[in-house]
Amino acid sequence: MLTVSDISLSFGKRFLFKNVNIKFTPGNCYGLIGANGSGKSTLLKIFSGDQEADSGDIIIPSGQRLAVLQQDHYAFDAHTVMNTVIMGHKELYSIMVQREEIYSKSNMTDEEGMKVAVLEGEFAEMGGYESESEAATLLAGLGVDEKLYEKKMAEVEDNIKVRILIAQALFGNPDILLLDEPTNHLDLESITWLENFLLKFQNTVVVVSHDRHFLNKVCTHIADIDYQQVRLFVGNYEFWWRASQLAAKQRKEQQKKSESKASELKEFIQRFSSNAARSKQATSRKKELDKLELKDLPQTSRRFPYVNFKPERDPGKMILEIKGLAQSFEGKEIFKDVDIIVENGDKIAFVGPNNLAKTIFFDTISSELEPQAGEYKWGVTINMSYFPKDNTNFFDKEINMTDWLRQYSQEEDESFVRGFLGRMLFSGDESLKSVQVLSGGERVRCMLSRMMLNNPNVLIFDEPTAHLDLEAITSLNSGIEEFPGPVMINTHDHQLLSSVANRVIEFTPGGVIDRKLTFDDYLESEDVAKLRDKMYQGQHIRLTL
Repeated sequence: MLTVSDISLSFGKRFLFKNVNIKFTPGNCYGLIGANGSGKSTLLKIFSGDQEADSGDIIIPSGQRLAVLQQDHYAFDAHTVMNTVIMGHKELYSIMVQREEIYSKSNMTDEEGMKVAVLEGEFAEMGGYESESEAATLLAGLGVDEKLYEKKMAEVEDNIKVRILIAQALFGNPDILLLDEPTNHLDLESITWLENFLLKFQNTVVVVSHDRHFLNKVCTHIADIDYQQVRLFVGNYEFWWRASQLAAKQRKEQQKKSESKASELKEFIQRFSSNAARSKQATSRKKELDKLELKDLPQTSRRFPYVNFKPERDPGKMILEIKGLAQSFEGKEIFKDVDIIVENGDKIAFVGPNNLAKTIFFDTISSELEPQAGEYKWGVTINMSYFPKDNTNFFDKEINMTDWLRQYSQEEDESFVRGFLGRMLFSGDESLKSVQVLSGGERVRCMLSRMMLNNPNVLIFDEPTAHLDLEAITSLNSGIEEFPGPVMINTHDHQLLSSVANRVIEFTPGGVIDRKLTFDDYLESEDVAKLRDKMYQGQHIRLTL
């Protein structure tokens, strides 16, 4: 169990948390959510002792062990992969090292013999003899090849290090487990394995993640950072989202009623405050107004951008026809002989480990690149809008956001453009900020604004959720779901594909797999699994987004 007692933390005059009191209990998994900058990762650091709060206490019962997903990928470079995992249980690893030091000596003293006997007992009690087997099971589940177990961490690729550090955190059945973005860089099989592991885990878990599908699968509770507090809600992320939307709607309706009543009271006070006959009533109304205004609800720190793609016209029957398309990159063949017909109503998920193929394919059909061979043809009624993976070229001029967006707007009036930016969470003077200093998330919101102003009837997205927070991802998901035209999308967001896609295309070394299936059906299809093995020449290639 993890108890948070009166924790407060501020930076200057700004409070992140104020007098937070909460208990995280065994058998539950808590999804820690909040707006960007609300302090999710900071709070995990306070829990782990890596950062001090201004006041308050973190209470962990005596004898309980806390494990943390390490974020420094280079901290264990001098150690083997196997030892790095076992180091997740510091006390066990210390005993293991002491044992090995004594056993490595050619002559053991009586004192050393007595010491190693005690160490052996402690080692056995902590499950030391099963430690390598447990570590191997964790590594295998996370897709780490057995050939790497005795290699130094310095020799391992960064995306594999992430998996090893997750195994380290899970090792030895910790009483409290803190995970900050554990699904980053994991393939879908590894994520599924981690989900199943956490579903069976009997102790306390607190996790920060932007992966809504993951939060929905593993969370029993949501811990929401808002109003400088942490509030607990029973249920997964989807339940919290629907409940919060309902609550927001009720607060808005209550606020309207309060504003209407306040307006009536102010009018009464103004009319009768100087009338002696009505002065008592006016004073009474004044007190009622003061009381009413004190009940005004505080504004949430969570903000949702407005994402809504409205096509100017129906795309018609003929959308896109591709015949024999081929492309190479730096002398290496990326794909060839690609034949695809996109139909009205298609919502196509582009999946698989070959991210370069997906990006080059999108760049080609959007006329950014010339085909090396083959051809593609868009329907005459198509107005396509493309969200590229790399948007650098769009922001290379010294220009403010208002002028930048005006380039893509038929309505050039500044108030219209600034109003549009406001709906995308750029309020007030923010709309006059130079586009060259925008963050990754701000650039994404600008690119989505550009697409919306284009009134497209076909959408293409290459990793649109990168740099977005949960609120913006949720808004984008809703906008794509409600869009009536064809969509082609490459994204790491499982939930987005599950809710949108009705067709899946995967580029493989043996050609294109193209199936009219939902994304989840594609993952579960035995026929697709057999075809993938064939296309990857019998190798078991784990599916990634």
